[in-house]
Amino acid sequence: MDAKEYILSQLNSLRSSGGSQKFENQAALVDFLFKAVMSKKFRKYSATTEYQQHIRSAIAMNVKGNEPIKVAIIFGCYKLWRLEESPEPDWAELFSMIYYASWLKPIAENYKPGVWFDFYSDDVIVKYIDNIPRADTEKYREIFKQLLNFIKQYLPNNMKFTLNRVGDQYASEEDFLADVEAQKKKLLEKYNGKFPPLTPEQKATLDLNVRLDPGQDKDPEWREKIQLMHDSYMLVTKRRPYYRTPDKIVAITKQADNTIAVGTTKTSIAKFWAGVGALKIQDGAFIETVPTPSQLVSVNFHWEPIAIDGLDGKNFKKIRIMT
Repeated sequence: MDAKEYILSQLNSLRSSGGSQKFENQAALVDFLFKAVMSKKFRKYSATTEYQQHIRSAIAMNVKGNEPIKVAIIFGCYKLWRLEESPEPDWAELFSMIYYASWLKPIAENYKPGVWFDFYSDDVIVKYIDNIPRADTEKYREIFKQLLNFIKQYLPNNMKFTLNRVGDQYASEEDFLADVEAQKKKLLEKYNGKFPPLTPEQKATLDLNVRLDPGQDKDPEWREKIQLMHDSYMLVTKRRPYYRTPDKIVAITKQADNTIAVGTTKTSIAKFWAGVGALKIQDGAFIETVPTPSQLVSVNFHWEPIAIDGLDGKNFKKIRIMT
């Protein structure tokens, strides 16, 4: 089996049915759906007791309303500029979609209203904290929407993948920036006009993500200023209310409070927008993985040409094979 055959087999497996079960009552159905969401096969870390209670409550609310189980994942909607794949999505995005569909497939098979999996984009702020041109994030979004259209043909009919954006919650970009500035003012008042010290992890993240403008690094506080902008963005009034609702479950790639951490593939927790998709040969078979820039420099791989009908964009003409 070559890379193309393997990827197509993974896509086609989303169509196959494992069969549905009958449930004695609504409580039994809720219990089944909760166990499906919490599956250890896909979950990378334990969820807090409080968030498990939220997950069960959200499921029960959706079942009572005969609505799809709602899951949201918040992501950058850009490709890390350090990667040659930038600015477009690559196999990492597709592999993650396959992984999330596999995770939620038992729900679609056993619950008629199905699943709504929503990718919620932070792209509106990327220009202001990472210096990524708007044209790059728009190109990423264009190809990402093409991927959503591509995978739709393989998904169960009652499983819906969508893309929504923080920026669309505002009437204009000016309104959004005014909200950011208002939150920044509050933070500066909280910090008595000073920047809080950065953790080593924050510094490493900034050094990885920010594409410095000429001369920007001459400012000794450039990291602190960007971190303040980031923290202000996290507090804007129209971001969290979209996904922090009683009926939605928030997924994430890595461990964090008030989320369920599912990673991006069976073997990866790297963010799909900050890594690349590759196939790793393991025990004589392929397995999807998402290496980060730091991992790419320490692994052996070769490029293999590939062409799958319906997959367009510059990053779907070849694929890394890791050994």
